[in-house]
Amino acid sequence: MKKQAWSVLAVLFVIAMLSGCGQAKYQAIPIDEETDKCEICNMQVKDDAFAVQLTTKEGKTFKFDDLGCMNEWKRKNGTANIGAQFVRDYNNKEWIPYEDASYVYDPSFKSPMAYGIYAFKDKTEAQKFIDGQKKGKLMSAAELGTHSWERGKGSMDMGGNHDKNAHSESGGSMGAGDKGMHGK
Repeated sequence: MKKQAWSVLAVLFVIAMLSGCGQAKYQAIPIDEETDKCEICNMQVKDDAFAVQLTTKEGKTFKFDDLGCMNEWKRKNGTANIGAQFVRDYNNKEWIPYEDASYVYDPSFKSPMAYGIYAFKDKTEAQKFIDGQKKGKLMSAAELGTHSWERGKGSMDMGGNHDKNAHSESGGSMGAGDKGMHGK
């Protein structure tokens, strides 16, 4: 009798484990401004609207200070092993799955590494931002896949949001002929 009970429990345990392993649940991890550095440019990742992150299928999370840096990581490492990607809503800093967000791009928009792309939780909020700024291009995550990823000239938002040493090492503000830290 005890042997049958253990067998039933073992079978139930295996079923429970298999049903739980079917789909991985990924969540955004909070930013720790004291220790988090951008995986590409090594600048401090601030707990602000520009912080983004991706998690591999193995569960390793990479954090970035700008959406353009995350794109560069994907270009270098591929996308096959990515389990999830998260961006922050520009208005309230809420984490949003990358695929669900709407994006606004303009080369004059300031961002940590001058890629000029802001994420919004929905298309309506993104359009309100464009209307208020009277400039910007509305984009989806799919459209970012074909985006040129050029950096704006002089549009790095350093304003106390990033490590000062990294700023001075990169030469300060970008000039008209400057290709920036990533050589683009």
